[in-house]
Amino acid sequence: MHRCSSASRTAPSQRTPPRRRSRGAGGYPFAYPPDSLSPAVVWRPELTAVTVVLDAAPEGFGGAMPVDPHALGALLADQAGVEGRHVIVADVDGEHRLWLRDPEPGRPLAAIIPLDKDFVTRMASLMRFHRALFGKPPGPPPRGWRLTDYRLARLRAMLRALDLRQSGATYRQIAAALGRGEAASLSATEWKISAARSFVVRLVRDGTAIMNGDYRKLLRIR
Repeated sequence: MHRCSSASRTAPSQRTPPRRRSRGAGGYPFAYPPDSLSPAVVWRPELTAVTVVLDAAPEGFGGAMPVDPHALGALLADQAGVEGRHVIVADVDGEHRLWLRDPEPGRPLAAIIPLDKDFVTRMASLMRFHRALFGKPPGPPPRGWRLTDYRLARLRAMLRALDLRQSGATYRQIAAALGRGEAASLSATEWKISAARSFVVRLVRDGTAIMNGDYRKLLRIR
């Protein structure tokens, strides 16, 4: 299980070999220069509704434009594979995720919007990218994409509880480690019906589900 940052989250692609990335995220302080890219996890664009899918424009669309990701801003990730090029572009309002299915430089491109349940989110992400392409403020990412402080705090607690549980800790020990100091003083009967025990059991249960595949739910725009 890989921890997700507040600015990027999805399920890793098995089809595109990783090449490089930075350790930053759009709109956030960078620990390293954004263009100092190292191997990255590429997330599957069909699961990431904020990814803008670009392909060669059909014949006859003479006004279609090529896209040079480097001209849009600092690159947080840039990976090439047999299915095209995956790019994350930094932006103070929120990163842009692009999948260039035809990465040939100078090729006029068109956007592809699948008619699925994420259509509205895909359109909102495309409009953000289109505004940035023409030098206009793109505005924030679709509402619900970024994890709230509360969700991040709970995810951290889930990971901590799961780590302790897999290391052999009891629920009572986990509760104490997570700051529920009252757990140590409760009798066996009191502990069994306590809010602290219920809290820890839920954390371990939800952490196990996340580890086993539910992390994909973090991609859903709520």
